[in-house]
Amino acid sequence: MARRSVLLLVAALIALAGTAMIVLYVQGIDARATKDQELVEVLVATETIDIGETVTEAQDAGKIEKSEVRRVDLVDGSLSSTSSIADDVAVGTIYPGEQLIAKKFGTLGDTQSLVIPEDTMAVSVELTDFERVAGFVNPGNEVAVFATVLDPIRILPDGKEQKLGSYTRIVLTRNLVLGVGTTSVTSRTVQDEEGATATEEVAKTILTIAVTQEEAEKLVQADRTGELNFALLTDDTKTADNEGAFLRDVYPELFRGVAP
Repeated sequence: MARRSVLLLVAALIALAGTAMIVLYVQGIDARATKDQELVEVLVATETIDIGETVTEAQDAGKIEKSEVRRVDLVDGSLSSTSSIADDVAVGTIYPGEQLIAKKFGTLGDTQSLVIPEDTMAVSVELTDFERVAGFVNPGNEVAVFATVLDPIRILPDGKEQKLGSYTRIVLTRNLVLGVGTTSVTSRTVQDEEGATATEEVAKTILTIAVTQEEAEKLVQADRTGELNFALLTDDTKTADNEGAFLRDVYPELFRGVAP
């Protein structure tokens, strides 16, 4: 009888502990859900803020106001006050309804109206239409930059050369476009399926982006030794500095049974 009583007591304690854990778990979910729905104050644009327009000018024109949004809808880096950007200007067009974020503001550069964010420099590259996402990239947009080398060669310890095959990787994960320059037309030779060559005209446009010194070194190296492609990003786009892709990653069937 005593043993049975002990077992019943232990079972009751286990049941109580389990119930308590469930209650705590549910309360945790409720707390997180409540936190996500909590309203927080943020600055938003009520009218379009143009490139080069100062924060003071935008405020005086009534283009900036405080608004409340759910915490879950809060954009990373959003501002609740203009104190940190009071002396800055917009480095890209800010549209009505956009939350104000610090990286959309900077100081005026020394050259014409080019606005260069603090602690960065402006570097330009020349790209064809398809390499720059046709005409969709504009000042104020954010882009990722990919580089492709077609015939990289590795020098082995014995001095011999090893061909690696074409390779593509991301070079810059997220950078601000400062300007889209003039378009020039260049010629290039192409080859058709029969092997005949022809000359075609290709439009190229200069794009200028904001980079740190380290990013500038990577971008210039990639531009000199390979081919660049820009990818237009949104605020929700996720990018990562990964290992990139070789030809075998795209066409694995062609490399089955082939030693790496």
